[in-house]
Amino acid sequence: MQKILVVDDDAHIRDVVCFALRRAGYHPLTAANGRLALEVAARELPALVVLDILMPELDGTAVCTRLRAKSDVPVIFLTSKDEEMDRILGLELGADDYVVKPFSPRELVARVKAVLRRKGGGAEAEQKLTRGLLSIDSEEHVAAWAGSAVPLTATEFALLKAIAAQPRRAFTRENLIAAAYPDARFVSDRTIDSHIRHIRAKFQALGGDPIETVHGVGYKLAAL
Repeated sequence: MQKILVVDDDAHIRDVVCFALRRAGYHPLTAANGRLALEVAARELPALVVLDILMPELDGTAVCTRLRAKSDVPVIFLTSKDEEMDRILGLELGADDYVVKPFSPRELVARVKAVLRRKGGGAEAEQKLTRGLLSIDSEEHVAAWAGSAVPLTATEFALLKAIAAQPRRAFTRENLIAAAYPDARFVSDRTIDSHIRHIRAKFQALGGDPIETVHGVGYKLAAL
């Protein structure tokens, strides 16, 4: 069973989430604060982390930043705030998705499944793509620019792969939501913009940029 680390200082929320995850066939691990979360993640190497933002001893944003410095483990934020900018901030830090409290345990499990599916890729998808200096290996879950690996989250990887698979197509944000969030119902255009901005920044750090903005439409693969 895949290990899912649930991090929240509210014991009731941890219990509810763990119960739902066990029913779905996962093996939940728990941590009551950010410091313990990092210790458990380093020891147990979970397949995904469900991470509350407001916590003692390192909040969720600090934990996510430290996880991202060493790992591409998928992260789903739990937040009690419903402001759009709070969500965007979480995604800019490298989270793959977010769920706003109060939430349905069934919805959270669906999000976990969707993120893990994006992380693993589909058997029917083309496993290796090369577009100029850009290369994507779905089996190893590695994207690279001129041979240098670019650390992407599961959602970022899914978005880039969808764009690279159809290099002549201009994708609307709705197209990209369908490609990267097959089970999501509450994903905004700004969420997609945040992920795309994050992808581009990572590639620009290596001197490249695989994505082009199509004004009034969305995004497409740049001429590589």
